Amino acid sequence: MITIIPAIDLIDAKCVRLSQGDYNQKTVYNENPLEVAKMFEGAGITRLHLVDLDGAKAKHIVNYKVLETIATKTNLIIDFGGGLKSDEDLYIAFESGAQMITGGSIAVKDRETFLGWIKKYGAEKIILGADAKDKMIAVSGWQEVSELSIIDFIESYTNNGIQKVISTDIARDGMLTGPGIDLYKEIMARFEGLELIASGGIATMKDIYELNEMGIPGVITGKAIYENKISLKEIEDFYK
Repeated sequence: MITIIPAIDLIDAKCVRLSQGDYNQKTVYNENPLEVAKMFEGAGITRLHLVDLDGAKAKHIVNYKVLETIATKTNLIIDFGGGLKSDEDLYIAFESGAQMITGGSIAVKDRETFLGWIKKYGAEKIILGADAKDKMIAVSGWQEVSELSIIDFIESYTNNGIQKVISTDIARDGMLTGPGIDLYKEIMARFEGLELIASGGIATMKDIYELNEMGIPGVITGKAIYENKISLKEIEDFYK
């Protein structure tokens, strides 16, 4: 069964959502991320995708105190991303309670460092962030689209031990237009046994049921929950 992973995106230690990664299209949903995390946990959710948007902009970890608070006051399994660029950033993230980290831009721009993290921490703890626009990899908070195809990019890292990939279809993120089904079908057909986590565009539980039927291992959803398109009760019922 698919794992539903709510997202908490952080700016100024508050729970926010951006549309298509645009910092000018920001909505603050809650000033207390711990409150949100506890709400998720109360609905039977076990995983959390925590994104440091301040860190992504600053190019180093910023909101590690929020990570630490959620990690110590809930039992959620947290994957943390956003601006992780150095060994020190990773050390702080893991020390603050992250069980996994997600690296996207770093995997494109500093391959050597990212491969070093896989070697040091193991593939269980390192998630590859493969964010794409028209099937081409996008980096730096989605402000740059590279000339690297998402399939080639994922393959270059599965050949080096990566087992977990979060793939966000940028054009759909925060737009509630439904997930990039065709893209995920292509990835799943190409990489057997990959722990693919779909992200971007989730609008209703119907989308999650569809991904589940496709055999997608995980799905990240944010805005749909915050705007009550998906209720926590629906998620709770899904797991019953």
